[in-house]
Amino acid sequence: MTDSNIQLISTVSEDSKLVLSLQDVEVPQPGADEVVIRIEAAPLNPSDLGVMFGVADMSTATQTGTEHSPSITANVPAKVMPSLKARMGKATPVGNEGAGTVIAAGSSPAAQALMGKTVAVIGGGTFRQFLRANVQSCLVLKEGTTAKEGASSFVNPLTALAMVETMRAEGHKAIIHAAAASNLGQMLNRICIADGVDLINIVRKPEQETLLRDMGAKYVVNSSSESFIADLTAAIVETGATIAFDPIGGGQLTSDILNCMEAAAALNMKEYSVYGSDTFKQVYIYGALNRGPITLNRNFGFAWAVNGFLLFNMLGKLGPETAMKMRKRVADEITTTFASHYTHEVSLAEALKLQSVAAYSKQATGEKYLITPQK
Repeated sequence: MTDSNIQLISTVSEDSKLVLSLQDVEVPQPGADEVVIRIEAAPLNPSDLGVMFGVADMSTATQTGTEHSPSITANVPAKVMPSLKARMGKATPVGNEGAGTVIAAGSSPAAQALMGKTVAVIGGGTFRQFLRANVQSCLVLKEGTTAKEGASSFVNPLTALAMVETMRAEGHKAIIHAAAASNLGQMLNRICIADGVDLINIVRKPEQETLLRDMGAKYVVNSSSESFIADLTAAIVETGATIAFDPIGGGQLTSDILNCMEAAAALNMKEYSVYGSDTFKQVYIYGALNRGPITLNRNFGFAWAVNGFLLFNMLGKLGPETAMKMRKRVADEITTTFASHYTHEVSLAEALKLQSVAAYSKQATGEKYLITPQK
């Protein structure tokens, strides 16, 4: 086993600075129920960007260090510093998930069974060369599946599956999803087609409409179109969708969705009520692509809710049996239903160059970055 183990860390200092840097740490030794994974591929997800520099003003970012060990420093606005008290001065490892080969295993039968296997892993700190993880955090990939193919086995696949399971658990029958041309959106589209669930896809560009329709999507509406509200309402009338998942957050899209749901429900009202329809309408916000205020124009009655949607919380609500079924499905279909496509691959050092940061921080639809820590 090598002695080198480079990891990417994010630190907030007391003088209102955020520093992203590479740190050389010891290669860990596994406990009884643990394994050591040589991380070969790790995706850059929006949640990772939040840990890396979500609290900083990146317009102030500067790069120092060497080509092989760069670092980035940026100012943290004074108004957010009080909320970072628990993080102050602590080197926070970055990376929510990844995949690689198990090179060392603890003494338990479960750990030994993973020795030499290619596994996906979740649990934090995957932007490093070697990671120690509990066996419960690992997902054995089917023979022949590469680390690159399995790198995104948790965050997007389980989130998409959790959306469908939440729809079922809460008694809804169809889903609305925004930013639907994303990697996650494409997965959700494939799941819904396979499971016979009606899905209304909200996109922003004509080419995204074409992409999803070519994938078999029946309902695709363009939020930049003048007919968006009418198109969305018509799709809701046809599908009966009363639950939506929005990764954008800020702005008025959540409001538009609720109002269209209410307009569709009002068509079935036999008597007018000042309180609106009694059809319950739910929007979950699971991202922050727009960090501005969420604007709600209250024309959707009183039977509604807007909540946050976090994968780990929802898995707890759905229960361990459902979660295990979801994990098995991901492993079985990781190269089909849950396939991820990457447009750029960068090393740990390349991920800390300002040019790279400027590119992947845009979180552009259709562009996904993969970190390859061994390069």
